[in-house]
Amino acid sequence: MNQGSKYLVYQDWAMKVAAQAGELIRAGRDEQELEKSFKDGVELVTQMDLAAEDLILAAIRSQYPDHKILSEESASDASAINFKKPTWIVDPIDGTVNYAHRHPQVGISIALADQGELKMGVVYNPFTGETFHAVKGIGAYLNDVPIKCSSKTEMAQNLVATGFPYEKTNIEQLTNRLSKVLSGCADIRRLGSAALDMCWVACGRLDSYFERDLKLWDMAAGWVIAKEAGVTCGHIHNHEQEFSPFLVEDVLIGCTEQIYSGMQGILQEADAI
Repeated sequence: MNQGSKYLVYQDWAMKVAAQAGELIRAGRDEQELEKSFKDGVELVTQMDLAAEDLILAAIRSQYPDHKILSEESASDASAINFKKPTWIVDPIDGTVNYAHRHPQVGISIALADQGELKMGVVYNPFTGETFHAVKGIGAYLNDVPIKCSSKTEMAQNLVATGFPYEKTNIEQLTNRLSKVLSGCADIRRLGSAALDMCWVACGRLDSYFERDLKLWDMAAGWVIAKEAGVTCGHIHNHEQEFSPFLVEDVLIGCTEQIYSGMQGILQEADAI
C-alpha cells in the first residue's frame, strides 16, 4: 500500500466515525435538555461534547491502539506529542456555542498528523449533511465532489470570516483588526466554527479567514482541507506556511496568494497601531 492509499484508508474510516458522532450529537440535541458547564469559567461545554469525544476516542483506541491522540475535552500538552508518529487530532464539537443555541454551523473535526505533517482531515456537519475531507497530495472534497477555492485577487471583493476568543482580553487588538479589515474588504462574517470557516474558504463560500488564539484541534482538519483546495495557509505575524503544532494561535488563510498577502498586510498594520 502506498502512502496516499494508507491515508485514504484512514480518511474513509474517520468519515464513518464522524458520521456516528454526528448522529449522536444531532439526536442528543433533539431529544434531551443540554447540560451546560464552563471550562475555566468562560468556555462552554455540554454533555454531548464529552459523549462525542468518548465515542471518537474509543473508536480510535479500538482500531488504532498504537496511535496517539490529542483531543479538546481531554486535552494533553501538544508540545509533549511526537507528531512524527500517527497522531489523531480531534474536536468533537467545533462550534459548541452554536450547538447549544441550536444554530446549524457545527462541525466534528478529525485530523491525522504523521511524519511531522498533517496528512488527512475530515470535518462533518451533521445538521447540513456536509462532509469536507482531504488527504495531503490527493485533493479536497465535499461529499466526495472535488472542491477548489475561489480565484479572487481583489481585496475589495474579499469576503472574510473571523472568530473571537473566549477570553476577552486585548479587545483593542480585536477591534483594530475588525476596523481595518472591514475598511479594506467586502464584508465580514462571524459564523462560529473555525473548522467550517476554513472549509468554506476551501469551497469558495468565503475568500479568507483569520482568528486569534486557536488551538490545534480547532484548525488541524480545516487546514489540510483548505491547503488541498488551493488555499494559501499561514499566520498573521509569521511567514511559515507549513504545519507546525506551535504556530496555530494566529491563523490566516486566503483563497489566493494576493488575498492572503493583502490580509496579512492589513492585520499587521492593525496590530501596529
